[in-house]
Formats: sequence, C-alpha cells, structure tokens
Amino acid sequence: MGLLISKNPSSFVLLSHFFNMVPLNLNMVPLKKVNNNMVSLVSRTGRHLQRYDTVGYRQVVGCIPYRYRKTNKSVELEVLVISSQKGKGMLFPKGGWEIDEDMKDAALRETFEEAGVRGVVEEELGSWTYKSKRCDIMHNGYMFPLLVNKQLDQWPEQNIRQRKWLTATEAREVCQQGWMKEALNVLISRRMKNSDY
Repeated sequence: MGLLISKNPSSFVLLSHFFNMVPLNLNMVPLKKVNNNMVSLVSRTGRHLQRYDTVGYRQVVGCIPYRYRKTNKSVELEVLVISSQKGKGMLFPKGGWEIDEDMKDAALRETFEEAGVRGVVEEELGSWTYKSKRCDIMHNGYMFPLLVNKQLDQWPEQNIRQRKWLTATEAREVCQQGWMKEALNVLISRRMKNSDY
C-alpha cells in the first residue's frame, strides 16, 4: 500500500494499487476517480475558502441522501441521517460552500465527507436562513436530494459520525434542525408528485 502526501501535511491519500503512484492535485476532496482502488480519508478543514453573502451570512450546502427499499407490500423511501460532530442529535450532511467549487459539487463533497455516500445530486430543494446553534452566526442553507448509488465502508468522518437509514417519518422525529425537516418535506412532496414514493 502506497502513501501519497499532498502540499497540506494533514491531507493524505492511500493508494492500494501496490506502489503505482500517480501525481494528483489533492486540493479537491473528494478526489476525482483515478482508479477503483483509491480512497480519500480526509475532509476539508478551515474557513479560508468559505463563501459569505453580502450581509455576512455563511453559505452552507448539503444533501438529503435517499434510496428506495423494497418491502413485502411496497417500495419505501429511506433517508440517511448522521450524528452531529458533538453527538447531540441527528441531521443531514451539510457544510460550507467554498469559493473554488459550485454549489452541487460542494453538497456532494460534504455528503461524502460526513456520510460516506455517493450518488446523483438532483434539483435544489430550496434555501433557508438559520442561526448556528454553536455561535451567533447566520447561515443561508441550500439543500439537495441525493439519490444514493454507493455507500462506502470508509469515509473521512467515519470516526466522529454515526449514520443511519430511516423512514421519512422516523427522520422527521430525530432531525434536530427545523430547516432540514422543511427540506425533507419538500423532498417527500416532490417524490409523491413523481409517484416514486
């Protein structure tokens, strides 16, 4: 197993393709797929690339990862929730939208880093303004549905977050963020209109 160190000493990528080292631009996480044997095990950190609007609100993006589960009687929509970093409650993956990425790419990156899933980012569910629970900072939050096509066994924040698939009803009960519950309602309404749910 090879080890490749980026310009940032805290960033690293394990390559399990023997010693076949490929030079990569590691400034973007998640990394573009070079081969099937590469796993990025780090999250972006810091706020030096963070976006703020004209009044100083931090720009945050996230996804509601979802899938369909077949039961004996029907097909059921399930959503993936994750624990907060402090372990107090469950929520959907979200984080800072940075200046070197577009909104959907940022949402996909945050979902990969926090929940360890990949998939198809769909049309925006909406935007919400909310106040951070940790400090007195206002945020604009943008949420997208993510139809999951891959759940990874290893992901950057696996040691600090739990993840759990729940029904939409169960997710509403455990989600600690009111604006995220509203985004979930939009997703459910959209799925019902498309008769997928």
